[in-house]
Amino acid sequence: MKNKAVSKAWTTVQIARHLERPQFLDYVGEIFDEFDALHGDRLFGDDGAMIGGLARFDGQPVMVIGQHRGRSTREKLQHNFGMCNPEGYRKSQRLLDMAERFNLPVFTFIDTMGAYPGVGAEERGQAEAIATSLAQLSSLKVPVVATVLGEGGSGGALGIGVADRVVMLSHSIYSVISPEGCASILWKTAEKAEQASEALALTAEKLKQIGIVEYVVDEGEGAHLNTEKVMYALKDVLKQALAELEPMSAEERCEARYQRLMKFGSSNLGLAS
Repeated sequence: MKNKAVSKAWTTVQIARHLERPQFLDYVGEIFDEFDALHGDRLFGDDGAMIGGLARFDGQPVMVIGQHRGRSTREKLQHNFGMCNPEGYRKSQRLLDMAERFNLPVFTFIDTMGAYPGVGAEERGQAEAIATSLAQLSSLKVPVVATVLGEGGSGGALGIGVADRVVMLSHSIYSVISPEGCASILWKTAEKAEQASEALALTAEKLKQIGIVEYVVDEGEGAHLNTEKVMYALKDVLKQALAELEPMSAEERCEARYQRLMKFGSSNLGLAS
């Protein structure tokens, strides 16, 4: 029974990483209209791993921000495999400021192994950039809805993951570390990644049970096999989430978001019996 559970979690990891899985820009093209990407952090440069800009969602102006990994070798290099540098998070901060200034709801889309761990990124303040993003999202006055499309890895995902509502596709994963990284720490070998994937409780089903996410969008056997159906289903969930948040005042949203975050790690947040 235990092996079966581990196998199921590990299978989810493999589907989340599937090369043909739809990525951020695929969803933007189907769910939103008139997407106009904005570039640069006004400090260092433009990060291809983090893409964001203005769009319309059912005719309503919104801000859309997400991580894009790329498929071909050229595209993966252009987008740094979806691993953001500090300038990516500072670009998202600039766009979030704009969203608040013009009262635009924010949709973020997570798909990353984690933030880029290179020396240059650390020298330019990777940790500070992510921490500032967390603080900014925690107090943002406009509605924020985050969606995990594939992998949601560590602080790289959290940098755009603090939200009023969090959505996960049913074969996406969301965790503090990759199964391989966890296995390397606990068992000193990445070969235990399958066992680690179960211990991390990284599947959408488990995360909904413990209150980390509010919605799970059913993919069937995988979004790469049911792309159009999954995109329509996700759009419906995003509409529902926004409809719940918009009637609330800014103060009510901020307080509810604070209370949501404060539950994490407390006795009020635990696996359902």
